[in-house]
Amino acid sequence: MKHTLIALAAMTFAAAASAQSSNVTLFGVADASVAHISTSGKSVTGLANGGNSSSRLGFRGVEDLGGGLKAGFWLEGSIGVDDGTASGFKFDRRSTISLLGNFGELRLGRDKTPAYQNLENFHAFGDTGMGAINGHNLISGSAVGTSEGSNPKRNSNMVSYLLPKLGGVYGQISHSFGEQAADHSLASSTGLRLGYANGPLDVAAAYGVARGGVANSGVDYKTMNLGASYNFGVVTPMVLVASDRGNNKRVDLYSVGVKVPLGAGELRAAYTWYKDKKSDNADSERLALGYGYKLSKRTELYAAVARMSNDDKAARKLGSSLAPTPNLGKSMTGYEIGMRHNF
Repeated sequence: MKHTLIALAAMTFAAAASAQSSNVTLFGVADASVAHISTSGKSVTGLANGGNSSSRLGFRGVEDLGGGLKAGFWLEGSIGVDDGTASGFKFDRRSTISLLGNFGELRLGRDKTPAYQNLENFHAFGDTGMGAINGHNLISGSAVGTSEGSNPKRNSNMVSYLLPKLGGVYGQISHSFGEQAADHSLASSTGLRLGYANGPLDVAAAYGVARGGVANSGVDYKTMNLGASYNFGVVTPMVLVASDRGNNKRVDLYSVGVKVPLGAGELRAAYTWYKDKKSDNADSERLALGYGYKLSKRTELYAAVARMSNDDKAARKLGSSLAPTPNLGKSMTGYEIGMRHNF
C-alpha cells in the first residue's frame, strides 16, 4: 500500500508538471534477460534485471526563464523489471535541479560522479549486465566513513558545475558535502573531469577524492582514469586506464574494447584486467563478447557471454544482477539473452 501511494503521488506530480509546461518528459528503460552463471560449487539460472541498460523510470523538464537562462529538473529512480520492485520509488539514480545558460550549468542534488562517467563511456558494455566493466569501488564498496564506497557511482548532497560547449571541450567539477554530525569532512568527495569530443574522437580524463575513515583518523581514497575512443565507421576501438588508491591499498584497471556495426545491430567485445598493486596473486581478468540486434530505434534484442578469471586471492564476479560471489581463486562464466526497450 505504501509503495502504491508513493507511485500514485509520483504520477500526480508528473501530470501536474505536464499541465504547467510542455517541456516535462516521462522517460525510462525496461530491460530484462534470461541469464545463467556458474562458478565452483555454485550455479544460478534466472531472470536478470538490466542486462543491457539499467531499468529506470524518470521525469525531467526545462523552463525558459528568459534572458538566455533556463531552469531544469531531473528525477530518476531504479526499477526492477524482473520482480516489479521500484526501490520504494526513490529517485536514487538522479535527483537534481539546475540553472543553465551561456555560462554552462549549475547542478544541485544526487548525481553520477565525474570519474564514474568515464568508466561507462569508454567501455563496450558500459557498466551493466554480464560484460559490465565493474570499475567503481575497486578498493572497497563499504569503505568506512565514505558515502557509498571508495569510488562510488553516485553521490548525494552534490554541487556541480558543467562547462558550456567550447568547440568540443567538455568538463565538470563537483563537490559532495559529507553532512556527518561528527565530522562534516567525512563522506565528502570532490571530482573533476575534462574531455574533448570532436567528430569520431572522444577522450577524457578524470580525478576524484573521497574522504572516509573515522572522526579521529580520516582517509583519502583517490581515483583517476583516462579513456579514449575513435569511431572509424566500420569499427570503434576504445581504451581505458584507471587506478583507485587509499588506506594502503591500490587497484589498477586496464581495459580495451571494440564496437562493430554488424547487420542491423552491433558486435561488442571487451577485455579488462584488474591489477592489485598491494597484494600478490589478487588479480583478475574478464573477457566479454556480445551482440545487440536493433528491432527499432528504441528496442533491442541482445546476447552476451563473459568469463571472469581470478587469481588465488581474488574473488571478483561478473556484472549480472544474478551473479553470486565466487570463492577465492575461482573463475566465473555467464551468458544472457535479453530485451531492452527505451521509452
